[in-house]
Amino acid sequence: MAEDAGQGAGAPEGSDPPVTVLVTRCPKPGMEKEFEDYVSGITEAAMRWPGHKGTTIFRPSSARDRSYQIIFKFDRESQLKDWESSAERASWRGLAEKVSEPPERKVVTGLEGWFSLPARPLNVPPPRYKMTVIIWLGILGLSAATQYLVGPRIKHLPLMARVVVTTTIVVPLMTMVIMPLLTRLFAWWLYPRRTEVGD
Repeated sequence: MAEDAGQGAGAPEGSDPPVTVLVTRCPKPGMEKEFEDYVSGITEAAMRWPGHKGTTIFRPSSARDRSYQIIFKFDRESQLKDWESSAERASWRGLAEKVSEPPERKVVTGLEGWFSLPARPLNVPPPRYKMTVIIWLGILGLSAATQYLVGPRIKHLPLMARVVVTTTIVVPLMTMVIMPLLTRLFAWWLYPRRTEVGD
């Protein structure tokens, strides 16, 4: 939920990275329906904002768990700041304060943004060597598959054109498919002392 993100940066081009925001909120007792309406509304509003790359909502996994976890992404940290300082976001934030408890939030950039799990806000990301191993596994498998399936069809192209084609395939698949899958498969290793909610 973008209204809760706590950091942004009108930074120079070289220091304006993609950013992932992880927010945990609980509806106030008796205001669950109003909170659901709020979640839907703020998500739709954020999706229309320049640079917004998608939102994932994890609803409570059991009757005892009241926490909603929201993971969303922006292309640039500066675009997140633009959203945070907008009048539209201020309006949604006011509604949030009426229907939910104060949030927990985390803004991450770089490798950590790929390693988000339901019921696992990235307050403490996995060790960097573990993230590196998982990313290497993903790129290895995806690159091999791309070379096998696409390589023969583009071998007549110049080198730079082949690089453009393969990276256009590999990067979105890594971000949207491979990394979420590998993070779940290797959660036992990435977060060995944490049992996920609902297990």
